[in-house]
Amino acid sequence: MRRIILALVFTVVGKYFNYFLLLEPGFSDSKTYLYSYEGLILHGLQDRGLARAGLRLTCKVEISGLSHNYHTLKILSPQLDEYNGIWPRDPFIRSSKLIQTIASCLTQLFKFEYNRGQLGNIYAPKDTPVTCVNLVRGILNMLQITVKKSQNAYDLQEAGIGGVCHTRYIIQEDRKSNRVTVFKTKDLNNCQDKVVKNIGMAYIRPCTTCPLKEKIIKGTAAFTYKMKYTDAGTLITQAVSQQVYQISPFSEPAGVAVMDARQELTLNDIRNSQASTSEIQLQNYGSLRYHFARELLQMPIHLIKMKNPESQIVEILHQLIQHNQQGYNREASAKFLELIQLCRVATPENLESLWKQFADKPQYRCWFLSAICAAGTTETFIFLKQKIHNEDISYLESALTITLAFHLSKADDHTLQAVADLVNSFRIQRAPMLRKLAYLAYGSMINRYCSVSPSCPNTILQPLHDLAAEAITKNHEDDMALALKAIGNAGEPASIKRILKFLPIFSPAAMAFPVRIYTDAVLALRKIARKAPAKVQEILLQIFVDHSLAPTVRMMACVVIFETKPALPLVTTMANALLKESSLQVASFTYSHMKVLAISRIPQLYNLSAACNIALKLLSSRLDRLSYRYSKVIHIGGYYPGYRAGAIGRVYLMNSPSSMLPSAIIMKLRGYYANTATDFVEVALQSQGLAELIRKQNIPFAEYDTYKKLKVLGKTLLGWKELPPENPLISAYVKVFGQELAFADVNKELIQQTALTESSDRHMLVKNVINQIQRGIAGQWTQAILAGEVRHIVPTCVGLPLELSLYSTGLIHAAANVGVNMSPSVSGNFKPLQFFDANVQLHADVNPSIYTHTVAMMGINTEYFQSGLEFHAKFRANIPLKFYARINMKDKSLKFETTSCHQETELVTARTKVYAISRNVEEITSAKRSSLLPEEAASDVSEQHFKPPERSSRNGAMMQRPASDGMSEKYSYGSEEEFHHRAGGRSYARVFCSKLHSLGCQTCLNLQLQDAAFLKDTFLHRLVGEHEIKLVLKPVSADAAIDKIQLEIQAGSRAAFRIIQLVTPVSEEDDDSTPNDVVQTKLKKILGIESIFKAANRSAHQHLQKQAAEKDKAKIAEIRTDPAAKYQSSSSSSSSSSSSSSSSVGDKYRNTDRKDKTWQPRQREGSSSSSSDSSNSRSCSSSEEAHAANKEQQGKSDKPVRSCSSSSDSEYSKQQVTHSDSFKSPKFLGDSKPPILAVILRAIRSDRKLAGFQLVLYTDLHSTTPRIQVFVSNISESSIWKLCADASIVNSYKGVGYLKWGQDCQDYRIAGKVVTGQFADYPATQVKLEWPKVPSRIKIAARWFYTFVPGVAYMLGFSQREQNNPSQQGTLVVALTSPRTCDVALKLPDLTIYGRHISLPLPLPLDPHISTSVLQYPAWNFFTKIPSSVIDSLKGHCSVSQNTITTFNEVEFNYSMPENCYHVLAQDCSPELKFLVMMKKAEESADLKAINIKLASHEIDMYPSNGLIQLMINGVQTPVEILPYTSNSDAYMLISSEKEGLSVKAPEYGIDKLYYDGHTVKIQVGFWMAGKTCGICGKYDGESKQKYQMPSGYVAKDAVSFAHSWILSEEPCAGACKLQRTLIKIEKPVGFENVASKCYSVEPVLRCVKGCSATRTAPVFVGFHCVPADSTASFDEEKIRLDQKSEDLENTVDAHTMCSCEQLQCAA
Repeated sequence: MRRIILALVFTVVGKYFNYFLLLEPGFSDSKTYLYSYEGLILHGLQDRGLARAGLRLTCKVEISGLSHNYHTLKILSPQLDEYNGIWPRDPFIRSSKLIQTIASCLTQLFKFEYNRGQLGNIYAPKDTPVTCVNLVRGILNMLQITVKKSQNAYDLQEAGIGGVCHTRYIIQEDRKSNRVTVFKTKDLNNCQDKVVKNIGMAYIRPCTTCPLKEKIIKGTAAFTYKMKYTDAGTLITQAVSQQVYQISPFSEPAGVAVMDARQELTLNDIRNSQASTSEIQLQNYGSLRYHFARELLQMPIHLIKMKNPESQIVEILHQLIQHNQQGYNREASAKFLELIQLCRVATPENLESLWKQFADKPQYRCWFLSAICAAGTTETFIFLKQKIHNEDISYLESALTITLAFHLSKADDHTLQAVADLVNSFRIQRAPMLRKLAYLAYGSMINRYCSVSPSCPNTILQPLHDLAAEAITKNHEDDMALALKAIGNAGEPASIKRILKFLPIFSPAAMAFPVRIYTDAVLALRKIARKAPAKVQEILLQIFVDHSLAPTVRMMACVVIFETKPALPLVTTMANALLKESSLQVASFTYSHMKVLAISRIPQLYNLSAACNIALKLLSSRLDRLSYRYSKVIHIGGYYPGYRAGAIGRVYLMNSPSSMLPSAIIMKLRGYYANTATDFVEVALQSQGLAELIRKQNIPFAEYDTYKKLKVLGKTLLGWKELPPENPLISAYVKVFGQELAFADVNKELIQQTALTESSDRHMLVKNVINQIQRGIAGQWTQAILAGEVRHIVPTCVGLPLELSLYSTGLIHAAANVGVNMSPSVSGNFKPLQFFDANVQLHADVNPSIYTHTVAMMGINTEYFQSGLEFHAKFRANIPLKFYARINMKDKSLKFETTSCHQETELVTARTKVYAISRNVEEITSAKRSSLLPEEAASDVSEQHFKPPERSSRNGAMMQRPASDGMSEKYSYGSEEEFHHRAGGRSYARVFCSKLHSLGCQTCLNLQLQDAAFLKDTFLHRLVGEHEIKLVLKPVSADAAIDKIQLEIQAGSRAAFRIIQLVTPVSEEDDDSTPNDVVQTKLKKILGIESIFKAANRSAHQHLQKQAAEKDKAKIAEIRTDPAAKYQSSSSSSSSSSSSSSSSVGDKYRNTDRKDKTWQPRQREGSSSSSSDSSNSRSCSSSEEAHAANKEQQGKSDKPVRSCSSSSDSEYSKQQVTHSDSFKSPKFLGDSKPPILAVILRAIRSDRKLAGFQLVLYTDLHSTTPRIQVFVSNISESSIWKLCADASIVNSYKGVGYLKWGQDCQDYRIAGKVVTGQFADYPATQVKLEWPKVPSRIKIAARWFYTFVPGVAYMLGFSQREQNNPSQQGTLVVALTSPRTCDVALKLPDLTIYGRHISLPLPLPLDPHISTSVLQYPAWNFFTKIPSSVIDSLKGHCSVSQNTITTFNEVEFNYSMPENCYHVLAQDCSPELKFLVMMKKAEESADLKAINIKLASHEIDMYPSNGLIQLMINGVQTPVEILPYTSNSDAYMLISSEKEGLSVKAPEYGIDKLYYDGHTVKIQVGFWMAGKTCGICGKYDGESKQKYQMPSGYVAKDAVSFAHSWILSEEPCAGACKLQRTLIKIEKPVGFENVASKCYSVEPVLRCVKGCSATRTAPVFVGFHCVPADSTASFDEEKIRLDQKSEDLENTVDAHTMCSCEQLQCAA
């Protein structure tokens, strides 16, 4: 029984095992299988009715067995058909010539390995084109099946033609029919080893963490196998596959382009035969994996049949020169790309031969060098390297070649070696600029090489490392910067150790390096962070938290840290460090950077944005309110999810505590698209000591007594050191695509060399340039640029490559013929001042143009054929200028003449169109290109018209007639307008023209649009079709020919004469003798001024009559109404008035303050007293009904609405009416003032009639009411069109202006008013704009602009609400709530926008609670006070009043000075030591102060005596009555009386003003003294957290210790001050860290000198350093410093402030 059971078990297991063995497909060794094969690939959009392009390959496939696992494949009767048309309506087109070419390689015998469904190596005859082998791979790929023996559904990573990708299998068995069906799907976005080729994407950074939906390309493939069981296993009877690649450029499921590839392999016959390959030599071509062929050299946008590259290059060069001469730029772009492709396949011999032909032909040479630079192959680069090395090309050509060729060439081992040899060549080493460019380009090439190479050898980095090591050894600053920048371009982690040698916290030797080297070292880590983010973040965090480094270096570290996209722990660590940050520059910069990142909506920055949002919660919001004196990050731009695209511009503004000018400004533009990011351009400017360059430095400060005295006095301040000198330096760099292309430094040595150049030499250089220009400049210049080449290639299941590519070329062309004449001519002793006396005549014929052509392609690209979709975008700008100009600086005149519009000229043209293309190499001239949106495409159903039977026979154009007739009249723009819906989809054509009949010209904007949005309203469908925009300059038909157009500008006293001379020709002699009143009369008549003002008065009179009539009607109506109705009307009117006058905006805005925020204009002089005197006659009414009616408008306010009137109110109304009347009838300035400017634009006509425009400008800027008037008129006799503009300052708080135009300036009007007053008890400014009547076109444009206002306001953080505001009026109110914040309310028709606490870029020196009376004229003038006050507020101010001291950094503290001791109040601590201001208590009274000022060779003492201020200069008493006093030294100094005291002004010494009156001392220093002062007034660096900085640099813990540190000690027996600063020891035992210790103060404390005892003390807080009690260490007062010893504990001690010296012993 056991044997029977065992036998049954073995039988079942054997059958099960044999089942899976039989399931694996295979072929018999003795049979031949004949299959039919069809492969199809199509490109296009999914919508029906649009054009598609594709290919179809049909053939017979014969598979025969050779031996075990080896089989042969032979393709029989191949047919290749092209498709280009409407799918599926149009037929395939067979190309017989192409079939012959393809068949010669496809019909060869191929051999392949095949075992259990797995493909092995593929063999083909030698020299078989790779394209043919790939097509065979596509067929064999259908035979690849992986069978698992125990599962019917499973996943795995399977190899295929596209690489190793995720695959899912489902197996279904039909035992009845003895057949098996296998379903296989591949996820082409989930591959372990995907076959892909990217070209030109080294500088495009993908986002690895972004979701799949953000990817542009998504692909999948599905296979279905039908198999039957045979003795050898299963046999594939049919295999069907379909592969789809979906390209979605925008975030729309329906807006996609599709590549659809299909295959079908069907078994037709089986024969008993065996193949043999013994007579054929086959070569191994690898596995099933796709191999890239010549498509890498073949551009996908054209097809060239390579015959003789050299002769083809010559032919194209001839064509380019011909097109260039004839101005055919459109063809030049395509020819230039063909030239680049031919250069890529040319041999070195070909290139050398071509160079010999064209080296001495400038036009050919330019095109040839541009093409070779763009070719980017190893051969072309070696050719260029040889030319640079041999000096066959010029210096400028070498610079352009290095910049372009190095960054465009293919990065491989041969190219890198060639670059390394060139960098070390003699030609490059001896030219500083070429050397910089070469090293930077070499670093960029390393970056591109290592981005695609699996490993990056250290040998290629060695030249850069050697340069860095040599620069450190020689202490060569320029080479240090160059090495760091080149290493930064390379971006390899292997260079980190070299970079750390330039940072002081990692290398003590770097302590002596300048700050710019530290910043360059930090920036060099930017690209390295992409490969080693954790390591770089660790380094940068140490730099960021190191307070010993300059703020600029730490801010640079902050920028790089955030570029690494740090995680939440690192971001919060930085935020935590800011809580104790002592530098406000670093704190402000980091906070603003976090805030910018927190509002980011870019998918790649979601995690970082969330981290910054959390980190901001830890920080104080007051950092956001700091002014622009502190460093900021400015953010502009946004991300649009619908387009999957965005652009962000950032400005990193890094200020320095030691300068008011920024130390670094970095401007960066970064673009985002889908899941990629690209840095387009970055420009940076760094400065150091720039203020020293701007300021004169020819004053010998070091020779003055003050300099020597300050050197001596500095020794009495323990630890004091003057600031290190700043070497002036300006550094700039430019980065494109993240790679630094060039940088330049302007250092002190270069400046001195320039300054030492003799002025005569500089003048001679200018003279030579002028002489060259006078001899004439003529020629043509052309530069072609390959702006971009981006390619992404993946294989398809058919065996053909799918390519997505983008090409962009630019062509810049300029032709010029310029001549200049000067009279008198340039003399031998030329000076630049001769320009101001010369008469310059300029003749110019210039024709600059720029042309760009961008092509995006999706499709197949092989050396035999191309098929797919092409998007073409062309832009052309052409501005021909032919003019004559005459400039006379002495007479203040300019005359400009140019030709009129004789022919139509296209100034700007932009076109886009999408095509379906098919090309093959055998029929290049007959390429098929059809519009993707054909003429017969189905149109939108909603736009079709019903056709009655009786109209069916009419013309199609008549059927469309009603559609155009039904257009709204307001969109009519003349007879040139078209608007129609063609059968080809939605079409739009329109022409906008602006005509100037008097000049005979018109400018037209032509719009022609046709897209496929009627099929699906997506971005992609809107892009498909044809779009064209043209700006055209056309002539206008006139009754007389126009020869030329003339523009004349005359300034000064001859302006009036030029206007009169235009109408009545007179000589200049007559003009000199003409009285002024006659000139004014003539001018008024010519300009039509009298008619303008008569019309204005008539209009004003009519307006007053209308108002009076309306008032009379209102009174009559009021009498006739009953009392109840009258009361209701009054209440309603009161409510309406209250509503219109209230400026409260939004519930949130009103609830903040219970007072009504009503605009209160200022009253004129005397109005306040008038109001107070008539207060008793003031009548007021209050009603609950009125309160209820206005409750909604008053928000939560419980106050009843009161309606009041008084005599002062009526007086104010009268004044307002008076101003309004005078405003409507303004005074003509020409009655008392001559015009200062006349501008005439006219056409010179053949009939000599006047045609054109004239402008006259009058000004009266020096009166009590400054005014400007402008009049523009048409000088044609029949025209009365005029434009009038008037602006004036009515009084100290009000400015008005208007703009009127039309017939006698009466048709249209815009008026504006600026008034200062109060808004919710805050000083405010109101700007009101009214437009009672404007043209309809302006209204349309305004409505269009108005649609953007809510969105922009929301983005800027403003609130808004819909509100019925006055129509045709806009009001802006800005109220100053603090010197650095304001409230804003903007009222527009139907919309109110408001915001609170808006930060101001600069502080305004006003008290937010200033009263209206203070703002009265003439005590306070808004228009003159604000600008000067803002400038003065930015300067450093320090004041001492009684015991209150306010420093330059606006830190206020109380301090009582010890008697008889001078304190350093303010001092110049720069190396120049220009001034010193000392202060002490006055001997006369303890409440008074005495000061001592040291300036140059002057010592000035000011002190009170007998109630008067005394002045002593250099020890000599100087009576105050003889002031002012000025110095005779090199620099200006003025001492004068002011108010009750004295003032000193010495701006060149740094003291703008010093005021002293005994009680108060005020010091104001200049901008350029920022960060250079010291003393009790502080450093003037804005660092309020380091407010108590002592002479040693240590920050005191309280104000008293700080002030004590600036006491100047004296010899005990020689001076009156008996105090000195000494180190002290804690006398009592101290237990520190559980050890008995002795502790010494780390900074000296104020003590009485030896022999004196303290009679008064003050507690101070001091830090102590402790050592074990048994330590033998001694503390020398001259050596102990905080930066050398740690601060272990803090304690309060008593500082001596008054001494008794009875026991002081002094030598007699």
